[in-house]
Amino acid sequence: MSFMDVVRYIIRRGAESVMSEDEFIEVETAAWLASEKRRQMMIGEAYARGEHDVLYKTRSAIGDGGKKTTVRNLPNNIIIDNQYGKLVNQKASYLLAKPFEVKTEDDRFGAQLQSVFNQAFRRTLKQIGEDCLNAGVGYLYPYFADNELRFRRFAPEEILPFWMDDAHEELASFLRVYTLDYYEGRTKKESIKVQYFSKEGVRYFTFDSGKLLPDAEAEDSPYLQVGGVPMNWDRVPLIVFRANSAERPLISRVKSLQDALNTLLSTFADNLQEDARSTILVIHNYDGEELGGFRKNLSTFGAIKVRDSETAKGGVETLSIEVNAQNYELVLRLLKRAIIENGCGFDAKDDRLSNNPNQMNIQSMYSDIDLDANDMELEFQAALERLMWFVGVALRLKKVEPGAVEFVFNRDILINEAEAIADCRDSEGVISRETIIANHPWTKDTKAELERLKKERAD
Repeated sequence: MSFMDVVRYIIRRGAESVMSEDEFIEVETAAWLASEKRRQMMIGEAYARGEHDVLYKTRSAIGDGGKKTTVRNLPNNIIIDNQYGKLVNQKASYLLAKPFEVKTEDDRFGAQLQSVFNQAFRRTLKQIGEDCLNAGVGYLYPYFADNELRFRRFAPEEILPFWMDDAHEELASFLRVYTLDYYEGRTKKESIKVQYFSKEGVRYFTFDSGKLLPDAEAEDSPYLQVGGVPMNWDRVPLIVFRANSAERPLISRVKSLQDALNTLLSTFADNLQEDARSTILVIHNYDGEELGGFRKNLSTFGAIKVRDSETAKGGVETLSIEVNAQNYELVLRLLKRAIIENGCGFDAKDDRLSNNPNQMNIQSMYSDIDLDANDMELEFQAALERLMWFVGVALRLKKVEPGAVEFVFNRDILINEAEAIADCRDSEGVISRETIIANHPWTKDTKAELERLKKERAD
């Protein structure tokens, strides 16, 4: 696929003289940095870290001319109850925290796969899962280091892919746009780096003031060095993982609910702290003139000087609104439940676990997160199939012919072990021993467990 084919697809016209490749990269880089999709990705990641909109909360009042003005002498609590971050960790751990099985019939091929899909890869895959939830997509970049195939995670907000089709199945090329910090003397500065990946290799640029310039610190290069010979992949080296087919991030489903929860908690705390020193006071015969001074003395000393006269008696009254904690508690419960339901999570404190925690109740509690995990697993299986193409190329360089492989995800679901073990025992003679062992709650590796049973019988 040539560059101009990509241009024709993206801009939907066939005039090949419209722009050069460098101009195309410049235009797309500027558009990506300002795009709403990238902004949503960064919002999702920020919310997972606990950086929510409520951090910018202020107290305001109607000022001169009917305009709102910021009031700084009132309580201004900022409380974050990060249900979104909990939801992301819950969903990523549910599908990806437990080790997945890599099944193959070829022992030599399987032994080679163990070094590829090691613990470091499993940890990276869980991070990719979190990226998919926060940004809708996650990216892995295959490369060689010390003659071994490695995988590197790219942050979703750094990657702009160019697809050959509307279904986003065939990748034509992609841009990586990221910020690099450097020092000029003792001054810290930032530089925007741009890398353009295609079947022809990698090109390096810097992006400054809307202009694309060649990177003086890097030269255009191929992807691989095999036996000292530069080579390129036959495919664009990027594996795209998705949370769902629409690439819709989780934050788009629950942001308004999370913001409402934070605002309600913060406002409740504000109302509780508004006492006689910060609420509305009605003053009779105050022994002074300036109200600002009155407030200062009240805050400092906690006392008020009033005077009685022949015509009027001094005193102070407060105008206050009673805070009904039960109303807040009801709305908080509704918001938390709405976040769980809209985010397709589960409530670990569900009443179904306390009253009658049988397997049917547990499965009912997990039904929403299980349906969402089905979509995510389907997308991950397709991505791992594309990843295996790069693994196959690496293994052929070692004279190992790749074979069929199956990835089995072990979901981190709460189960009633006694019921599960009884079901396995009752299935003896009905289904194969391998299937029974694979579904036993104590089994971590089906193949290894079968080998142990075989050895025990031999002994």
